[in-house]
Amino acid sequence: MVSLQLLILITVFLATSTISVITGSTSLITVPVMLQMGIAPRTALATNMLALTFMSIGATLPFLKQQTINLRRLPLLIGLTLIGSILGAGLVLVIPSKSLPQIVSAAMIAVAVFSIANHRGGVLPAADRPSRAAQLLGYVATFGLGIYGGFFSGGYVTLLTAAYVALFGMTFVEAIATTKLVNIFSSFVATGVFTAAGIVDYRLGIILGIAMFIGGIIGSQVALKLSNRWLRRIFLATVVILAVKTMMG
Repeated sequence: MVSLQLLILITVFLATSTISVITGSTSLITVPVMLQMGIAPRTALATNMLALTFMSIGATLPFLKQQTINLRRLPLLIGLTLIGSILGAGLVLVIPSKSLPQIVSAAMIAVAVFSIANHRGGVLPAADRPSRAAQLLGYVATFGLGIYGGFFSGGYVTLLTAAYVALFGMTFVEAIATTKLVNIFSSFVATGVFTAAGIVDYRLGIILGIAMFIGGIIGSQVALKLSNRWLRRIFLATVVILAVKTMMG
């Protein structure tokens, strides 16, 4: 890859990872850019997943330092994510990626509508403990989205953040922090499957991963300084833009 293309990719991955710590949907930007650079679709998905692992680690570190993450649910969330991500990564090898835009479009529209309707969700801690049914749905969503995250990851963290706010009663900062930690395992296990299939460009993935690691640290530090109300506004604005973009094709 020529140096100009690599520089463009590094810039895009650094900027996107910094912003998407809050918003998610990193791969909806990074993968199309990689495809425009002439990278084969499956190699782009696999290499992007490797870089996402670096980003998730970088983004998680400041949240762990500030003890923003509730560790009580993590073992089950991580277990469900690992199983789902393995299944999802396997689908990359058999399902054409052309079917993804319709899935992403419908999901983003649903999140936008729900987030607007649930205007108080995620701003303040839930007054009551979530019902058992809501928590069960939260775990089901973790598994189902884990499959999607291992398959493509575009919009995965965005959808997971919305699910954790709605079903577990997390504030936005808690949901953002938790999804970054969960995404380490999702991206890592999917990368392992792609590595076994021999479709990862390691040199490019490590270079872009370093850029995303730095962006992840910067993005999480910004998120910790913002109020839940502002995090919700940024998150919702991004979801609406993505929903409109996917509808328009």
